[in-house]
Amino acid sequence: MTGIILLAAGSGNRFTAAGGEGNKLNAVLSQTAENPATIFETTLGQLIASGMPVHVVTRPENGQVQASCANKEVPFTLAESAGTGESIAAGVRATPEWDGWLIHLADMPFVPVEVFTAVASGLQQAQIVRPYWQHEPGHPVGFALPMREKLLQLRGDHGARELLRENEVLRLNLNIPAVIADIDLPEQLRNLPLFQNGQRHAAS
Repeated sequence: MTGIILLAAGSGNRFTAAGGEGNKLNAVLSQTAENPATIFETTLGQLIASGMPVHVVTRPENGQVQASCANKEVPFTLAESAGTGESIAAGVRATPEWDGWLIHLADMPFVPVEVFTAVASGLQQAQIVRPYWQHEPGHPVGFALPMREKLLQLRGDHGARELLRENEVLRLNLNIPAVIADIDLPEQLRNLPLFQNGQRHAAS
């Protein structure tokens, strides 16, 4: 069984340094939506729609993310460290029944369902799978069962970067710019590009 680990334990320092309030994952993504959702809730909804199991790794103090997980009955693990490596290891450790892991970032809410299914399918023929858009690496990144022990040993804030350098990666060249689109700054919320089916359109 392949599942998705959603990394939501970052500190979001760039967001607050630029004038954002609180953890960026709890910022409302759309002020005009009839049912406004946060960045985290929007990302989580995309993952749930994939039909794959989801496990969230978040910070102990982020009660809003934990409440969102509880509302959707999504299990989560608390991680004290903001380091991506520790977060990935914690998520893999919490999902011993899985035989494949898609690692996704909670501040990337625009990635459509078909990307997750494509990466998961790629794990049938490769140990590491990553989507690309115009030669730029994106997310989620998929890892098959043989990579489990190496994932458990990850530390620091470089995530799985070393594993990607040291091992062969199946590259999925997709015409979906959303695979590289994250939200780092408050101004991105005010001038939000619209992504429909993973394609970018000018905001009206």
